[in-house]
Amino acid sequence: MNNLKHAHWQCGRFQIDLKQPKIMGIVNLTPDSFSDGGRYNTSLTVALNHAEQLLKDGADILDIGGESSRPGSDYVSPEEEWARIEPLLRELRRWNVPVTVDTRRAWVMRRLLEAQLADGINDIQALEDADAVTVVSQQQDVGVCLMHMQGKPENMQHNPVYEDVVAEVGSYLHRRVQVCEQAGISRERLTIDPGFGFGKTLEHNIALMQHFATWQEMSGCPALIGVSRKTMIGLLTAESEPQQRVAGSVVAAVAAVARGAAIVRVHDVRETRQGLQIWSALGFGV
Repeated sequence: MNNLKHAHWQCGRFQIDLKQPKIMGIVNLTPDSFSDGGRYNTSLTVALNHAEQLLKDGADILDIGGESSRPGSDYVSPEEEWARIEPLLRELRRWNVPVTVDTRRAWVMRRLLEAQLADGINDIQALEDADAVTVVSQQQDVGVCLMHMQGKPENMQHNPVYEDVVAEVGSYLHRRVQVCEQAGISRERLTIDPGFGFGKTLEHNIALMQHFATWQEMSGCPALIGVSRKTMIGLLTAESEPQQRVAGSVVAAVAAVARGAAIVRVHDVRETRQGLQIWSALGFGV
């Protein structure tokens, strides 16, 4: 259960109430994302139609990405990343819905925030890029998700090792929250993500889910969880194709919410919404 019942997330133009779990819909503008690479980056119209469908299906937040962070992904320059996302963001700005951008580059963050094209930054490197904390701290209301990752996308799954993954992830997120607060980024602007699949084995991922409260309480910030279609779902279900992992992903999202997740980041919004509705209606969400 979510132990932050009265929490909210200050995310740019929006103060997002987290008393009930929120769904973040994924819009990948990349040719090589692990699940839907190349599907929505063919034209602006295709991307807009996908974003619109996610909202119709029940997304509360849209998360836009221009760089794949799958294991072994190829390098993309900040300029190319920006070119991929900027046209869509300019259109979405008029929709009056919360929009976050999945980026780890301070250069991209600066462009986004100067142009007022993002309500939040979803950073797999927890603002560790040079100047990222400074860039974000200069914007009073922009939301931030700080994620844990061991290594980099190109090498993170090469034998990840921890002595105690729960304690180490929790300690890292706690330190990053402290860095942000010391820079003037208020706690109400922060969410945290343990980074399922980012430098973790299946056993590490299971431990983080089973001991959810332990790592979350170390920082005390709302948790934003992304397990949708990931390899961990494939390993547990013997499904090699990401598109065939929908049912497992929905169950994992509900399991995360049951343990305290405030936001779940998913590809399959409609199915996740249904899963959460049934979970709540049957009395598990109260």
